[in-house]
Amino acid sequence: MIGRVFYLAAGAALGGYAVHRFHRARRAMSPGGLADRVESQVSEYRGALRELNEDLADAVRDQEAELLQRYAPRKSRHVAGEPAAEPLESRNR
Repeated sequence: MIGRVFYLAAGAALGGYAVHRFHRARRAMSPGGLADRVESQVSEYRGALRELNEDLADAVRDQEAELLQRYAPRKSRHVAGEPAAEPLESRNR
């Protein structure tokens, strides 16, 4: 008797789980479910692209700062033994 009740309860639980999975699969394959899945994927890709864009912009800014530091003319830079260049305002007088 207890074995039959056990099998009845196990069958009911398994049947309930099967019905739940079937409805979930049916909902996922409906046009609305497909649209929701596509929308969530697009939003994930959009976020990933936004992060990539921010990372690339940071890298470009860092590289630009390094290049400007390395190659930009400095005002106080002059060769030893030569007089420092006068500012443009004083030369034009």
